[in-house]
Amino acid sequence: EEYRTTERIVNALESSGLHPVRFERTGCYVDVGRGPVMVGLRADIDALPILEDTGLDYASINEGVMHACGHDIHTTVMLGVARVLADLHRSSPFAGTVRIVFQPAEEKLPGGALSIIRQNVLAGVPRMFALHCEPKLDVGQVGTRIGAITSASDTIRIELSGRGGHTSRPHLTEDLVYAMSQIAIDVPAVLSRRVDVRSGVAVVWGQIHAGVAPNAIPMSGFMAGTMRCLDADAWYQAGEMLDEVVGQVAAPYGVNVDLEHIRGVPPVVNGETETTLLEIAARAELGEESILLVEQSMGGEDFAWFLQHVPGAMMRLGTREPGGRTYDLHQSDYTPQEEAIRCGVQVMASTALRAVRLRVRELSDAAAPAEPAEAEQGTL
Repeated sequence: EEYRTTERIVNALESSGLHPVRFERTGCYVDVGRGPVMVGLRADIDALPILEDTGLDYASINEGVMHACGHDIHTTVMLGVARVLADLHRSSPFAGTVRIVFQPAEEKLPGGALSIIRQNVLAGVPRMFALHCEPKLDVGQVGTRIGAITSASDTIRIELSGRGGHTSRPHLTEDLVYAMSQIAIDVPAVLSRRVDVRSGVAVVWGQIHAGVAPNAIPMSGFMAGTMRCLDADAWYQAGEMLDEVVGQVAAPYGVNVDLEHIRGVPPVVNGETETTLLEIAARAELGEESILLVEQSMGGEDFAWFLQHVPGAMMRLGTREPGGRTYDLHQSDYTPQEEAIRCGVQVMASTALRAVRLRVRELSDAAAPAEPAEAEQGTL
């Protein structure tokens, strides 16, 4: 739904003398620089269905729609990177192309990344980089981690039905509310014991609805939640078990169960080389003490789909005022500090240029003639 956002992004890029390319519906990408060597950067541009409560002069004017996850910061950072690199290339051309992707629908599982990947946005891109706001880190700090930095995330929806009846005679019908309570408790417990406990499988319910009267067993009920997992292998394994486990837990109570398992995203797994590039850039731009090792988040991020195709890395961008309040993402009053934008632009622009130079060296080394191997004594 990011139509006006896409228009503003396109206009900003064109005002910098660039030529953005639109995706089929919303979002776009732009190539900065010139040359066959390429590196990719990505920003997500969508908002959330949350009523903003920041009181800021630039708060959302669309009621019930808010950038509560920092995607406006991500987008602004990448617009700044595009402008900085475009100006640099005009004055001192660099030997490569930086493709900056403005991706829609990150918040909608399984993520807008899949759609634009199918539109061939990764053609010629050997590495991808991204950033995400982190309200637990101060402005001027960035968080990195080699390996998984986010978790796999799915949505689970379950509808149950039965004949209904009087609460004085549950034995004459299907006690639907009791069945729901058992599913809510036992499904997370069973999955956590059938998958390696180190994988951190966590099923958490966000919705449970049934009934309208205290003395009536309802005919239907609905429950929904998320299933999160620290590693991809366990994510696939738990997903394959889910239908069986729900059915086994519900069976003794005779209720009808309709399970909808919406596959979300795998973990974002940062490559060692790409994480090192981000860290070198951050130290150069923000100082030696700017890098913090962060724990793996239980949140999901569809940047993971890019890294199923090419290596890359995502960093956490500090947005907290030093000594100030620690917000959480998706809070209606989340207020990132604007100075974080400058920090993000500096680090991501520096990372892109370093990644271009690294790719040039890699291609040069690959094209160089191999040294003849010395024959071992006693062999032909």
